Amino acid sequence: MSPAEKHTQLIKNRASELGFTSCGVSKAEFLEEEAPRLEQWLREGNHGTMQWMENHFDKRLDPTKLVPGAKSVVSFTLNYYPEEKQNPEAPKISKYAYGEDYHFVIKDKLKDLMHFISEEIGEVDGRAFVDSAPVLDRAWAAKSGLGWIGKHSLLLTKKEGSFFFIGELILDLELVPDAPTTDHCGSCTACIDACPTDAIIQPYVVDSNKCISYLTIELRDAIPETFSGQMEDWAFGCDICQDVCPWNRFSKPTRESRFTPKSELLEMNRSDWMEITEDVFRELFRRSAVKRTKLEGLKRNLDFLQK
Repeated sequence: MSPAEKHTQLIKNRASELGFTSCGVSKAEFLEEEAPRLEQWLREGNHGTMQWMENHFDKRLDPTKLVPGAKSVVSFTLNYYPEEKQNPEAPKISKYAYGEDYHFVIKDKLKDLMHFISEEIGEVDGRAFVDSAPVLDRAWAAKSGLGWIGKHSLLLTKKEGSFFFIGELILDLELVPDAPTTDHCGSCTACIDACPTDAIIQPYVVDSNKCISYLTIELRDAIPETFSGQMEDWAFGCDICQDVCPWNRFSKPTRESRFTPKSELLEMNRSDWMEITEDVFRELFRRSAVKRTKLEGLKRNLDFLQK
């Protein structure tokens, strides 16, 4: 067994022990296919007010600009599909926000993995990324064979569907790359047909300006009145395109205890949400992704649902 094969197996075994759903490897090289797609998506203004998407264009496409001398991109997925569901009377929040903020959970696992690599393999230069730097995580995960990009623009797998987070290690370590998988969306248009705001403007292309997740999380201004009556009771994020995807019939409940939702969150009814106070918000969402909107943003969303 070559050093690259041995090191690849060590990392994948450790990733499994840490509870990651899957792990795949790509060669750290310029993402040639993604470059024109990203450029066009930005040029057409599909990123809305997320100006930061325009920054560091080269870094998004070339991992060696993030880690000098990078040789491998190791991608990981972590299932977050919850066993429990919210009170059906309550305004809805995306399932990814039920438990602890994934940034904390995945960063902790990747730090452990970096420590393991330095102990077992030696001095390796690298960085961990969880949706917090200019890295096209879905593109790398697809390139690493962890799934394909679905028509809703999310990573999809035949075994688990799409309810998982993605993280990466970019390393100056030679590893054995995995082969990409094939697209299994076929002629299905369930996600496109189900989107109440028509945000999936063509297969594989989402206009953020129309996306309920963008409108309830990223948009800092008032939600445009044109979306009144179209939000389908989503107060933070949206799972519609994932919920209708046939591949998500195979979603299994997460085994990550830190993603277990608080019982108080699941029990909240409509009036509990509408009357939420600063104290309740701070306690309930202390280490949650919902904190991103702040109470002011959440109240804006809840008020908009009343229109």
